[in-house]
Formats: sequence, C-alpha cells, structure tokens
Amino acid sequence: MIEIVSAERCVACDKCVLACPTNVFDRGPGGVPVVARQEDCQTCYMCEAYCPVDALFVAPHTHPLPAGSPLREEPEVAGAGLLGSYRERIGWGRGRVPGARLAVGPDLDRAGPAPAAGRAPAGPARGARD
Repeated sequence: MIEIVSAERCVACDKCVLACPTNVFDRGPGGVPVVARQEDCQTCYMCEAYCPVDALFVAPHTHPLPAGSPLREEPEVAGAGLLGSYRERIGWGRGRVPGARLAVGPDLDRAGPAPAAGRAPAGPARGARD
C-alpha cells in the first residue's frame, strides 16, 4: 500500500497520479501529490514504477501500516534504500538492468517437444508453398 511520497525528491510530474488506477492521489502544495485515498490503493506498484525520481514507496502490504511503523517514516525508508526500490527491481530507470534480463525460469527447449513414439516428425503442411 502506498505509504510515502517524498516532497523532497518529487518533481511534480504527475506520472504517479496518471498511473494510479484507483485515483489515490490529489495535487498538494507546489504540485506535489499527496495520498488522499490510501484505502483505495490496490498495492499494484504502478505509481512507484512510473516515478522517474524514486520519490515513492509502496509497502508490500494490502492495508495501511500501523502508526509508528518504520515503513511509514521517510528517513528510515530512504536510509534503507527503499524509496523507488520496486522501480529498481524491475529495472526501470537509467543505468539499471531491465528486469526481463534478470528473470529466472525453466530452461526452454527451443527445438520443441520430441515427436511421440511411432509418429513422424511434423513437417510443412501438405500443399504448403515455399
């Protein structure tokens, strides 16, 4: 759930406002977005992903954090390197490795499955032209 908009880092570009599918933000003083409807946040991370200056932190929770949680305090979150950390993990931003290049999954056989016993390998369809 969205917890922090850093007024210090924000450049008032409104990308987070436009990316949010549930209209969580309102324009605040100086154009810096404020979290106006936190309960509407779906924890989709879109606002954090689209923020070009890593000014947002979405906590990996589906409910607001309790008062006193260190994840609600900008100095603690910034000190831990968590502002914009989702954007960094997916590889968005200058100098970052795109997340798709880091994706882990099974090795795929590029040749396709082996033909079933007693069946000829698949070839061009009858009547296919070159």
